[in-house]
Order: sequence, then structure tokens, then C-alpha cells
Amino acid sequence: MRIVADLHIHSRFSRATSKKITPSEIARFAKIKGLDVVGTGDFTHPQWLAEMRDRTTEINDTGLFQLAKGSASPRFMLTSEVCTVTDPIGTLKQIHHVILAKGFDEVTQINERLSQYGDLTVDGRPLLQMSAPHLVEEVMAVSKDNELIPAHVWTPWFSLFGDRSGYDRIEDCYHEMTRHIHALETGLSSDPPMNWRLSELDRFTLVSNSDCHSCWPWRIGREANVFELPEVSYRGILEVLRKKDPKRFKYTIETNPAYGKYHWTGHRNCGVRLPPEEAVKSKTLCPVCRRKMTKGVEQRVEELSDRPRGFKPPLASGFIHLLPLSEIIASVLEASSPAVQSVWSAYNRLVSFFGSEYAVLIDASPEALGKVTEAGITNAVLKVRAGRAYVTPGYDGVYGELNLQKVKVDEDEAPHREDMKTPQRNMTEWCSNL
Repeated sequence: MRIVADLHIHSRFSRATSKKITPSEIARFAKIKGLDVVGTGDFTHPQWLAEMRDRTTEINDTGLFQLAKGSASPRFMLTSEVCTVTDPIGTLKQIHHVILAKGFDEVTQINERLSQYGDLTVDGRPLLQMSAPHLVEEVMAVSKDNELIPAHVWTPWFSLFGDRSGYDRIEDCYHEMTRHIHALETGLSSDPPMNWRLSELDRFTLVSNSDCHSCWPWRIGREANVFELPEVSYRGILEVLRKKDPKRFKYTIETNPAYGKYHWTGHRNCGVRLPPEEAVKSKTLCPVCRRKMTKGVEQRVEELSDRPRGFKPPLASGFIHLLPLSEIIASVLEASSPAVQSVWSAYNRLVSFFGSEYAVLIDASPEALGKVTEAGITNAVLKVRAGRAYVTPGYDGVYGELNLQKVKVDEDEAPHREDMKTPQRNMTEWCSNL
């Protein structure tokens, strides 16, 4: 049985999230997307936890939950994201972690322990004055069935390998508690091939989740994990993550990493984005204002990697590159936003016919697509599915943009020069003068 799971989302109690997020809205859009399992997010927040406890019921002692009322909904897994804050050697370290738990009793005990280190009522993703290994110790002390996954490990801020507050090695962050870490969340700005370039990551399962801050279909499930399981349960998913079993962990659904907000090095205020080789030449200084740029994930991977591009370790699960269907349609229609009515109309027509967004993006035949929607949308979906869609890279908090006028020629091909919004001067010459 194919199971698609997005295990990292947020509630309306986290900062910068939609106030429309409710359990029923999560379930509604998760079903439209094609998700079978979705994280609750934010179980550390007392109001959200009470709402989830009141609105859901456990499914046959599986450790997964379903809406107590209404039509059949996707299964919920109890999950939350927290931020540890510590200053071990005079440098502030803020690291985000995703926690998975089997039941409400375990969550209650976790929250009791974590409330000693921060106010859980302030934010759905609380700040905890404790170290990363201490967090792991507290979570695992509640139950061996709990799991902790380092979140979006390459994001410049708040992540394990982040340039601004992270580390160069996993053990530098988690110390002896690394033995309890089984999986890493790669984040929107990286994908498995980028992570395969670090040999030290071979021992970990690479997972992908949306980290969505709204339920809209261009956010929830934009990244996800695809399992092959005889039955759906918390322990079944946990075992796959811990054993790194490619027979049961089939593949991850990835956005093109260029779509992520931190793929390239850049400076948003000056509109500058640079690939790693150019960023290194510039010493990561903005060629316009000479200030330090936000180092992109691709450059950070280059710094830490010990393998060439294209290397694939044995026993690695597969992956596919997709983009949200709403974004694809909006690009074809040249709409200002995926939320406009024309996009919704085309989106609903496709999803209603095929059953879910994933069915459209992954399973629908070209012939069937052509009978339901216009040729432009059909061609764009097929181009994205085949990995031939070009995405102008995101940088410094700016999402990448799908460009249907260009075709991606090769996975390792250097991005087009015109995407580097640099001043009208020779970059190599400028860098040599630093």
C-alpha cells in the first residue's frame, strides 16, 4: 500500500501562519493533495493540543488519529517543531527540531518536561533555553518510541548545518545523543543528490516535509515521503525511518531545490543572486553594497561535501522533483498568484477528475490530462514530472520561480548567467579586485 506522509506542518498558533488553520482544514486540504498521513504540528502549544485531543480519535491503537466527526480524513501523527537556544562557546546556536510522538500521554509528558525551559504558550514553535543533546535526552526519557528529526538541516538560520548558527558535523550539535538521531529533514532548498555528497550522512534516512504555514495546496504536501507499508501505523513508519529501508521507504517528493528560498547565495535588498562558484569569487560579499550576503544552501553543501556531484550511495531511497500544481497552473496562465479564481478553476477541474493533486502530478497519463485541461497546462505538468522544468533559483528568503520558457538541459548544468541579477560589470573582474 502506497502511503504519502507530510510530517512537518504548523498550526495557527505558530508565528507567521494562517489563522484559518484548523484540524478540519488540514484534513480537507491534505485529502485534496493526496496525503495519507499528515503531522498535527505544534503539539507543544496547550490550546492546539487541546483542540487536537478534542477533535480527533485514535484509529485502532495505531498511534495515528482521525477526525472524530465528519467524512473519512487523512490520518494525523502527533508532531511538533521546537527551537533550542544555547550559547556553548560564545556563539549563539538556535537549532530547529521536529518531534514525533505515539500518543497524547507521551505528548503530555514531553510538554511537562519542556515547559521547564521555555514558555510553551507563546508560540507553536517554542524557544527552549537548552542544548540540542539535552532536548534529545528529555524526549527519549519519556518513551523510546519518540523520535527527533533535525529540521530543514541546511537553512542558513536555525538548522543543523546552517551557515548562520549551525555546525559542520552532526556530533558537534548532538554529541553522544547522536545515537538517537535516525533521520534528517533536507528542507526545500536541498534534495537527496545534494545530501548524498556528504559521506557522513549515509547512515541517516533523508526525509522531506512541507513545513507549511498554511493549508493551501501550494504549501501543504509540497514535499512529502512515500512509504510502501502493509498497514499504516506510527510504529510502522517509525521502523522505516530508523532502519533506513529502501524497500519500504520508496522515495521522497521534492520541490526542485532551486524553488527553495535559500538555494543560492544572495542579497534580497540589492536583487543579487549568485551560484556557489561566483559567490566564492566575491567572498560572499554583495557586489552592489559590499555587505555580507546570505550564504545559499548550494554553497554550504559545496563547503562540507567530500564527494562529487552525481554520487549516489548504496541503499538510498529514490526521489522525484515536483512543483505544486497551483504554481504550475499559475505560471501557464501568467496569473499573479496561485490563489486567483482562474487558477482555482483549472486546479479543481483536474483534482476532481483524477482524485488528488498527486494523482495529477505523478500518475495521470498524458492522454488523460489532455482530455481534462488545456494543452499548456498538460505540457507544463509533464515537463515538471520529467524534471525538465527550469526554476530560477531562490535566494535570501525569496522563492525560486518556475520559468516555462526555459528547459533544464542537465541535472548538473550550471544555471543560466542571466539569472544572476548582478550589476552591469564583469563579475570575475570585480571579484579579482576584492
